[in-house]
Amino acid sequence: MADENVQSFLIGDVEVLRVVEWRAPYAPARDLVPGAGPEVWQDNREALVPDHWEPGSDRAVVALQTWVVRSAGRTVLVDTGVGNGRERPGNALFHQRQGDFPDRLAQAGVRPQDVDVVVNTHIHGDHVGWNTHDVEGGWLPTFPNATYLLPAADDQHFGPDGGYGGGVRPDDRLIYEDSIAPVHKSGQARLWDGEHRIDEHLTLESAPGHTPGSSVLRVASRGERAVFAGDLLHSPVQILHPECSSCFCLDPGQAATSRRRVLERAVDEGELLIPAHFGGSGVVEVRRRGGALAFARWTP
Repeated sequence: MADENVQSFLIGDVEVLRVVEWRAPYAPARDLVPGAGPEVWQDNREALVPDHWEPGSDRAVVALQTWVVRSAGRTVLVDTGVGNGRERPGNALFHQRQGDFPDRLAQAGVRPQDVDVVVNTHIHGDHVGWNTHDVEGGWLPTFPNATYLLPAADDQHFGPDGGYGGGVRPDDRLIYEDSIAPVHKSGQARLWDGEHRIDEHLTLESAPGHTPGSSVLRVASRGERAVFAGDLLHSPVQILHPECSSCFCLDPGQAATSRRRVLERAVDEGELLIPAHFGGSGVVEVRRRGGALAFARWTP
């Protein structure tokens, strides 16, 4: 597709379309990934610039995007971005945002009524925002015919029984109330834990740490494989240094353990790595070099 905000590729018989909601320099690089010192970014400058790092401002470049996965005759959305008109006082970039994401989905040939499954890899505001949309001042599911797959551990943690994340981040209550509670109310939410098979090609697996219920989606079709890694990684520097978690990880140690496990498996099984927020093509092959992990090549 010609539009840089909508791109497509195949994994065996599974079609994947990438629909970008927003892409820009986001946060100071070493604020986003606190454990990665300036030498890590400088030593890998050629691979990181311009899609992942803006050296002049020292800001990491990230994308907010939804992956449309067409598998076994069904349309699956992997994460749903920020959404429009949200009260997010803790995040100026997301607060009362107004964008054209529905038009971009339409350009990719996706109508809301055609979506069969929505996968929220975890419950953060930039992954669940378009779960719902405003209808006459109330929030209703955007995808009326979809089953919304929610990690049970995140639903417990961020929901009312968990005190909306324990009140640590004020936005968590707002996120749950406008983007998660309505799909429970409509009867479209399905909680899962551990592992959940969507169809013969798609399997969800828990990968906790970033949040209690953080998950990845594995794809396998006709000998080709990929893993949608959610927020296990925010920057390619975390492939080189899996021990470095993002500033948003609730349990950095557990996140690092999950990250290394998923990366090692991607190498061993030849899975394409598709994190939630990588710029550029957003898809990378991972290899071992001298006993360490490295990105081999970015794929179109």
